[in-house]
Amino acid sequence: MMLSVELTMYPFNGDYIPPIKAFIEKVNTIDNLEVKTFPTATIIMGEYDHVMDSLKVLFKWSYETQGKAVFVAKFLPNTEVLS
Repeated sequence: MMLSVELTMYPFNGDYIPPIKAFIEKVNTIDNLEVKTFPTATIIMGEYDHVMDSLKVLFKWSYETQGKAVFVAKFLPNTEVLS
């Protein structure tokens, strides 16, 4: 099953742009994900288990390297890539 996740990051940091950019760069290093970045959110698409496993790794990495942040996500199963 395919999964699309719309993800927005809100760092607990006055200088919020660097942690957001670092997170997006990290997302783009993971194979077998399609990533679309927009001004207000990033959409991650791929096989359900791979996306969910990737999010687990990404959130942990973010908290360990970028500090605290709130992530807001919308999950849409059975969705292919955006055109």
